[in-house]
Amino acid sequence: MAEKHVVRFEPVGIEIEVDEEQTVLRAAFEQGIMLMHGCKEGQCASCKSFLLEGDDVELDRYSTFALPDFEKEEGYTLLCRAHVYEDVTIELLNYDVEMIRSGLPILETTAEVVAIEPVTHDMRHLVLRIADDVPFKFFPGQYVDIAVPGTEETRSFSMANTSARESGLLEFIIKIYPDGLFSHFLDAELKPGDQLSLSGPYGVFTLRDAPDTDLVFVGGGAGLAPILCLLRSMAERGIDRKTVFYYGARTRRDLCFEPELRALEQALPNFRYIAALSDPAPADQASSEDGWDGETGLITDVVTRREGELRRTHAYVCGPPPMVEAAVPLLARLGVPEKHVYFDKFTTTGETP
Repeated sequence: MAEKHVVRFEPVGIEIEVDEEQTVLRAAFEQGIMLMHGCKEGQCASCKSFLLEGDDVELDRYSTFALPDFEKEEGYTLLCRAHVYEDVTIELLNYDVEMIRSGLPILETTAEVVAIEPVTHDMRHLVLRIADDVPFKFFPGQYVDIAVPGTEETRSFSMANTSARESGLLEFIIKIYPDGLFSHFLDAELKPGDQLSLSGPYGVFTLRDAPDTDLVFVGGGAGLAPILCLLRSMAERGIDRKTVFYYGARTRRDLCFEPELRALEQALPNFRYIAALSDPAPADQASSEDGWDGETGLITDVVTRREGELRRTHAYVCGPPPMVEAAVPLLARLGVPEKHVYFDKFTTTGETP
């Protein structure tokens, strides 16, 4: 084991010990400190912070879009890439006081494949059962890293179910990409009974306790998983805030879990589910199965048309990067405070720093 050093986080006054072989973010995870983060790969800048004291810090490979060279020279760093070789003090630029001490320690475990079911032509419902006797705890909206068998790579997937406490099950909604490292393996080789290694939980895409605020969810593709998880949790806990879920898809066959989402409208009287198709079949050519009389266009355009001023709103966005990159500034323009726009940006194999 390499030498350890003390890392102090300001302005929250928290100290942890960090082994030189660990990143600062990983060490915080293992000690139950939930720092803001996203990709954990130096690409998204969610964990960008500033070095107040100490400068003997080295970074693993990262994207200069997340940390431009001039910012690094000024003292900024990425906690998911940073290794410290002396005691340091770090100023957190992006943090949530409510979340920071509520973290769950990271666990590494194995899970058995229970089921793989198609829910659309290119999305699968994967169900795993935790193999260990140790309870696997997570907050609704969090994700795990699943190791890709035969490689040293992992892929991150959000849970769609709210808890594994009693069942030991984890549910995921995963989009299949032809060249996806894990998703191709999932579709072509993985079968019930197989074992997978995973670690977690990660992520801060969790419902904040703010009963006097409204909620807007915006999702696309497999970004449905964590939002469905949050909605299920709201129904279980009786949280009936004014809520709308905008879900964007290309065609009618790209929609799934609609019966459950409609049922959630009954369970949560102030909740509405609004799907939009960006490329619907023309009404005069559509069969009864493919016909569509709902919203059309990009989901961000639908949000613009239907929403007004959103100052008293918390927003949650999850899906493909282009959708997230369009939705986040849109919600800010509509009045959602920047600190209350929470997002997970999914990436696919081939997207490199």
